[in-house]
Amino acid sequence: MQRRIFQLAIVFLWSSLPLVAVEYTQMWNQLPARMATHFNAAGEANGWMTRGEAVNFGVGFVAFLLVIFTVLLLYNARNRVDGFSWAALGFCALVLGVMVDVNRGIVNYNLHGSPLQLGTLLIALPIAAILLIVIYIVSRRGPALASSVTLSAELLVEETHSGRAAALFILPALIGLVFAASAVPAPALRLSLALVGLLGLATIAAAWSGFQYRFLRHGLEIRALGFRLRSIPRQQIQSYAIEPWSARRGYGIRGVGNSRAYVWANKVVHIKTLNGDIFLGHSDPQRIVRDLDRVMGH
Repeated sequence: MQRRIFQLAIVFLWSSLPLVAVEYTQMWNQLPARMATHFNAAGEANGWMTRGEAVNFGVGFVAFLLVIFTVLLLYNARNRVDGFSWAALGFCALVLGVMVDVNRGIVNYNLHGSPLQLGTLLIALPIAAILLIVIYIVSRRGPALASSVTLSAELLVEETHSGRAAALFILPALIGLVFAASAVPAPALRLSLALVGLLGLATIAAAWSGFQYRFLRHGLEIRALGFRLRSIPRQQIQSYAIEPWSARRGYGIRGVGNSRAYVWANKVVHIKTLNGDIFLGHSDPQRIVRDLDRVMGH
């Protein structure tokens, strides 16, 4: 029953497509032949299209988003519909709502010269994105393998895999974002950039301190900044081996579906589990293998 309701909710998202089309078609004869369709941070027009190009682009871009969102939502909920599935659906609905409002604003600007009012939406999007990331991690990390009371008895060894070089690489982008936020005249956009900057700052802190791997008697826990990202019970581990990791696969927390990587370097230990593949980065992967051997009792 829940899956059917979820699927109907995805179908409901597609109502955003005719909403965008109606915005243009209702006022078609009143719209100028050359429409302002792109605006700078101050809300001033700096790009134009014909009426036909504007409606084709507006409707086409929303249709593109709908196809991507539908595929991703159905793929994520292929096994079960959980809290993250609904959170992802809500985020997609918010993005589509932004697109409907943007196109409405473009029409009103060209009809009446009304400035685009996107302050609330610009603030809501980064907040929603951060909440979605948190919900995803919490919903996929599994139960804790040891409490604070039993940790001393359960813990075999703890390893750290830091990415300080990556943190230094991210820092210039964050500094550039700060300068961009200070130059933006719109308060809402400045606050939106500040929220993105906070997320970047958290990423730098996580990379600098690194991933912490706790090897316990009953499995493995992966943490960052003191927050538990993933638990892997011992009985789910099928095999593990050292593998190379290429830069094109990315760094940090990577992966979709049942595959997840925690990597800041080009050496990993590939752990195959009953629930998918886990990749643990480390400068000395042999240590990770030895630690896993202790967990498995080898």
